[in-house]
Amino acid sequence: MRDESAIGAGLSNPVYSDLSARLLSSGIVPDPDIAFVLAVCSSYAYGGAHTVAAIMDRLGLTRNRCRMVSEYVDALFLTSTAYLIQSDDGRVAILCYRGTPPTSLITWVTDFQVEPVKVRVPAPAGAGSGEVHGGFYRNVRSTRFKIVKLLEDAIAGRSILDPSDNSEDKPPTHGLEALYVTGHSLGGASAALFAALLIAEPGSYGGIQSGTYDAIRDRLRAVYTYGSPMVGDPAFAEACDRDRLLGKRVIRFVYANDVVPQVPPRASGRFQHFGRECRYTPAGPGGQWRPSQPRKQIRSILQVATAPLAVVTKSLTITRRIRFRASLADHFPQYYIDALTPGRLRSEFGD
Repeated sequence: MRDESAIGAGLSNPVYSDLSARLLSSGIVPDPDIAFVLAVCSSYAYGGAHTVAAIMDRLGLTRNRCRMVSEYVDALFLTSTAYLIQSDDGRVAILCYRGTPPTSLITWVTDFQVEPVKVRVPAPAGAGSGEVHGGFYRNVRSTRFKIVKLLEDAIAGRSILDPSDNSEDKPPTHGLEALYVTGHSLGGASAALFAALLIAEPGSYGGIQSGTYDAIRDRLRAVYTYGSPMVGDPAFAEACDRDRLLGKRVIRFVYANDVVPQVPPRASGRFQHFGRECRYTPAGPGGQWRPSQPRKQIRSILQVATAPLAVVTKSLTITRRIRFRASLADHFPQYYIDALTPGRLRSEFGD
């Protein structure tokens, strides 16, 4: 298991001077500013801990503590990386899962197995059990207990960083009060599944101290995902939708015809989304996010295989004559950032 950490530099002119307070007090889900901030965090999670710490410092979590936890086992198609970002005062934390690097064959196989093994897990809302994608489950499971231990430290008002590696770190002044979970692509699936298992499983599980899961649940404000695939079967998804938190506070953003929210394909078995979906439809020089019906599964792996053609033809004039119902180009994280950037900002850098 790899472990890397970083501390934000503490910029004097962040994009949001009150970001920690916004994350702590916002009662709107989805909050457009928080949706933008978490889209940026999810996109820069393709870098390392220093990259994530720097961009979150720029956005307004100045002097944040960023801890990366990752696990790789290529033979099992296992590639899990998560960042836990703790605000300087300790009151706010963001758990961000890294998504699917386009250059990583192992991760794409994890996402798009034609016949993925399903794992039976407890379902939320006292609804018995359901089945989830085995590849996604293993990715979450491989780093979950380490993450829960770090969240336990955050709740107790301790730094999430290893003191032996960060002598300049000062302890937070407060314990954790608000937690957000996010991710793009496979990271979005991991974020949603982490939250669902957190809600569904008992307060003491896998060697975690009794009551720790309950304490984390109490602080979980929302889950924001971007271009996330489906994680479970209809029974699991419907149980999640009946849960008070998962049904209302899991927000899935889908850009145009992004193919990833439409997988796994129907040929691999029945899967279904849970939570609320917002879809961006480009129109003229601008576009608009609207509540949308959940994406349905594409029929076969062939549609996944042809989706990359939309990347090649997206910039060509002839694309106006071609209609792609599933586009890999629409999955790129920069489109999510651009579409969610508030009109008063030019970019995530605030200029």
